[in-house]
Amino acid sequence: MNVWIPIALALGPAVGVPAPAKATFEVRHEVTVTAPEGAGKVRVWFAVPQDEPAQQVRDLKVEAPFPWRMETDSEGNKVLYLEAEKPKPGAIPVVTTFTVTRTEVRTALDPARAKPLSEEEKRKFEKFLQANQNVVIDDRIRALAGEIVGTETNSLRAARKIYDWVLDNVDYWVKDPQNKKASPVGSTEYCLTTKTGNCTDFHSLWTSLARAKGIPTRMVYGSFLKKELDGQDVDASYHCWPEFYVSGIGWIPHDVAVADIFRGGFEVTDANATLVRRTTADGYEGPSPDRVDYYFGNLEERRVVLSSGRDLTLNPKQQAGPVNALPKAYVEVDGKPLPEKEGWVRKLTYREKK
Repeated sequence: MNVWIPIALALGPAVGVPAPAKATFEVRHEVTVTAPEGAGKVRVWFAVPQDEPAQQVRDLKVEAPFPWRMETDSEGNKVLYLEAEKPKPGAIPVVTTFTVTRTEVRTALDPARAKPLSEEEKRKFEKFLQANQNVVIDDRIRALAGEIVGTETNSLRAARKIYDWVLDNVDYWVKDPQNKKASPVGSTEYCLTTKTGNCTDFHSLWTSLARAKGIPTRMVYGSFLKKELDGQDVDASYHCWPEFYVSGIGWIPHDVAVADIFRGGFEVTDANATLVRRTTADGYEGPSPDRVDYYFGNLEERRVVLSSGRDLTLNPKQQAGPVNALPKAYVEVDGKPLPEKEGWVRKLTYREKK
């Protein structure tokens, strides 16, 4: 993973502002692969916690029935890899445990510090300005990005305009789960067409619009370490959020998908209450304009980062095409992808250390 320094961590808290919050968690992350009858070679790439300034990982332990090793993928992510030749039919469990301390990320968002990208920065971040398989940059996206941003040339202000447009025009699917759905891949096209989706759909659309306006952007994948599921034997699911680069400031995170929950404008019912709560880090008590503003540039401490980037090339290289993303795991059997739920399941559980 490319190293970035959150501005809050680099500069320290502003005068009169409390220090960033911290939290420590003991995490169990496991994947169970079911080897099909007659399988020749099973290969497993499993996401592990990354080292970065906002996240310190300790005591990582691995339990697996076959030899394993740590590898690095095309985006610089550490990945746990193992393979099995002609395994017996049945479960192949892989378990990692670790302790992670997370620091809240706060960013000093001063548009006066924002500068145009230099030619060197354009070359350095070229891949963060290009399309991915499910992050489309076409004439429709370029035209829409132009309408949203207008004549604004300050990239920080332009990023906020795109953030606000997504809030105004897209609804998180959990608000109305009987009528709204997420795509299975995290798709710009799906989100723009249906005006709904999950975190990856939201952030694919935001990324497409931002890149179309020359704002380098990348996706980060991990999980919320939600208060509601603390100590529970329930998978935390995955979550993602973008980081965008502004010259003169650096890499800035945001989470317009979670911000959309706090934008309000929907009724909490028996059908959506649990989903809405579990889409956030610490529950939902109604609309909060402050939380909407907070999530542009800030992230609470109840998260863990497991990978970043899309269209990944793994190591050793997978036989199928680029891997869309690695929020959990990727499995191939005899060179063909083994889909989640059909051939493997992931579970991430945790307990906060007080």
